[in-house]
Amino acid sequence: MGIMGSIAMLDIEGIYISAVEKGAGSTVSVRTTGARGGCRGPYFQRSGVGSGIVLDDRGHILTNNHVVAGAERIVVVLGNGNIHEARVIGSDERTDIAVLGTDAKELAPAELGDSDALRVGQPILAIGSPLGLAGGPTVTSGVVSSLHRNLWMSCGNGLSVIQTDAPVNPGNSGGPLVDLSGRVIALTAAQVLYADGIGFAIPINLAKKVSEQIIQHGSVRRPRLGIVAIDVLPRIAYQFRLPNTLGVFVTDVLPGSAAEAAGLRIGDVILAIGEERLGGVHDLLAALGKREVGAAVEMEVRRNGRTERISADLGANPD
Repeated sequence: MGIMGSIAMLDIEGIYISAVEKGAGSTVSVRTTGARGGCRGPYFQRSGVGSGIVLDDRGHILTNNHVVAGAERIVVVLGNGNIHEARVIGSDERTDIAVLGTDAKELAPAELGDSDALRVGQPILAIGSPLGLAGGPTVTSGVVSSLHRNLWMSCGNGLSVIQTDAPVNPGNSGGPLVDLSGRVIALTAAQVLYADGIGFAIPINLAKKVSEQIIQHGSVRRPRLGIVAIDVLPRIAYQFRLPNTLGVFVTDVLPGSAAEAAGLRIGDVILAIGEERLGGVHDLLAALGKREVGAAVEMEVRRNGRTERISADLGANPD
């Protein structure tokens, strides 16, 4: 390797090290305990471990809902080893997001990036507390493998997630994926146990919006269109003589919903919400998630071989 190659390698190493130091400084370990019954008796204590991201200097910690769900006691361990009690400010099962509150003072808030600007192949770093190992956060590296994956949560709603090949393990949940500037671009959410190199993370733009609502209101209010829909699968495109598999196929319109008032029908294919083209249900959910309850949206709809524009005023989700 020549002198120029050595200098370039040193520059790359410096970029990675700087990003890790910045991201790790705002990453915490989340430890939980809870009580449950069963064959081991009513007082058997289960413990759990995850990770979290410091949102601000007021003590708010962003993590996954599944990390803290059902916990009786929660503590966060800072990078300097200090331990602080934490409490759940609010959580959202649909997006697997929770916000914790703590009285810790020595916090370094994370810098949040823009997950909408991510590109497939972009280098990222996963930071967290795998297996609850002592010694502070650990880091693995990889790339953004896909930006259009659909993760189905326990409540049955598709969640648009980022796929990465950066190794993640139990304990990484709730920790950050950061770019090479150390900015948080996603929240690690899940791994596929039977696959190698496949992990999923919640885009930080979504996590930020949900966490802001939790901090302000204690819960999340969602806009509701009022349809049941599926992706335009090849067999559906063939059966209904559609030109491609893009869009969202409407299988039902709920009575009294914004969709019914707007005139949407079973068999319609929604191609776009505003200027956002829809590749599938995950894109529809993401587009609606950016709107507020009561907002007016314009949809591009394919119906009987023709394209129409339909407007709807979004209602509130009953949950």
